[in-house]
Amino acid sequence: MSVHELARSIGSSRLITDPAVMDSYRRDEAHLAEPGHPAAVMLAETAADISEALKWATAHRVPVVTRGAGTGLAGGGAAVEGCLVISTTRMRSILEVNPDDQLAVVEAGVINADISRAADEYGLMYAPDPSSFEISTIGGNIATNAGGLRCVKYGVTRDSVLGLEVVLADGRIVRTGRRTVKGVAGYDLTSLLVGSEGTLGVVTSATLKLQPKPKRAPVTVVGSFDSLRSAADAVAAVVRDGIGPSLLELIDRATLRAVDDWKRIGLEDNTAAMLIAQADGVDADAAAAAMQKHFEQAGADFVAVSQDAAEAAQLLEIRRLAYPASERLGQCLVEDVGVPRSKLPDMLESIDRAAAEHSVKIMTVAHAGDGNVHPTFVFDRTADGSVPEAVWTAADEVFRRALELGGTLTGEHGVGVLKRRWLSLELGEDSMQLHRSIKAAFDPLGILNPGKGF
Repeated sequence: MSVHELARSIGSSRLITDPAVMDSYRRDEAHLAEPGHPAAVMLAETAADISEALKWATAHRVPVVTRGAGTGLAGGGAAVEGCLVISTTRMRSILEVNPDDQLAVVEAGVINADISRAADEYGLMYAPDPSSFEISTIGGNIATNAGGLRCVKYGVTRDSVLGLEVVLADGRIVRTGRRTVKGVAGYDLTSLLVGSEGTLGVVTSATLKLQPKPKRAPVTVVGSFDSLRSAADAVAAVVRDGIGPSLLELIDRATLRAVDDWKRIGLEDNTAAMLIAQADGVDADAAAAAMQKHFEQAGADFVAVSQDAAEAAQLLEIRRLAYPASERLGQCLVEDVGVPRSKLPDMLESIDRAAAEHSVKIMTVAHAGDGNVHPTFVFDRTADGSVPEAVWTAADEVFRRALELGGTLTGEHGVGVLKRRWLSLELGEDSMQLHRSIKAAFDPLGILNPGKGF
């Protein structure tokens, strides 16, 4: 195997072989103990570049790991030993914004927030907004089927992807999906590829559905509670009433305290949890009033309603600061379970119980409106980046409890490396075998992101 052959076909300026430079391409935000060492890193600029690289990788049976900005939290973008890392961050062109058909065509390296900024000129928006929306790429969002704060109303990434351009393991370039509102010709390969974590192909561009931007600023409701149970009960009441918020987020006390220590937000001593909700439709005022009522009836000790855009931005910044505030306290294992929304109170209590029983610090936030809970396990940094056994034991209890409640191991971060050992508990052996058959059809040599997903 010679990377010089690859360099000749794509141009040596796009290929990195210096180990010191390649080191920054080995990891994602999962901070695995010791990712592999790549044989080379390719800075792709076109789908043709990636096609040539995959033809070479297939010929030499070289594993391939594709990465965007490296913001993944499950190890899906971590290098494996001797692999070719393909970075798509140079593929950052917004090829089209079509206001008549309310769609955009973008390359895989485009930053999520830049899509909405481009759409905003036409009174449109790209709805999915993961907390990393200012730094994560659309290719990475597609790989993990990322969610975000607005997904309670507008859905996750899969709901906004109309079609894809994908390079298969053998170098063939295929296009899936459509530009039309409806379309049922053939199997839904687009939906299959979204969330496949780079195990079936390399996404090079996407056709995305845009949404009309709300005509008015959202109304924001914030409530503080003296217990997680009462906050979760308020969420259940909002969902049960069919109010349809555009955002409904929960932050626990440990997270609020970490943010307060850092940014001085004025946290009250008795606050155990905070809910931040928004409504952005024509009935936003009525929806906000209804959410205020449910917050109060669930036992909120403080509720405020605001239409001030600056205040709303400050409140949402508290939510977006949750992960960086946790990182300041130590090494983090950021998890991502989902449960039926009616089971959210039970899930939150189970997380607290696991933390207490195993003396593990867990800081929890949630996309509460859709039951997606993010418990972050915080522990002292270790020399080799390994996770202490007590943390894994507590995490195991959290994962199993989510499944017992009818939930899932991951709502938006993906399986990656971190969740592989538990996946069969959710899917079952027959489904796992079906997954393996699909993988073999797309990637018969198993070179695409090996060791990730299932």
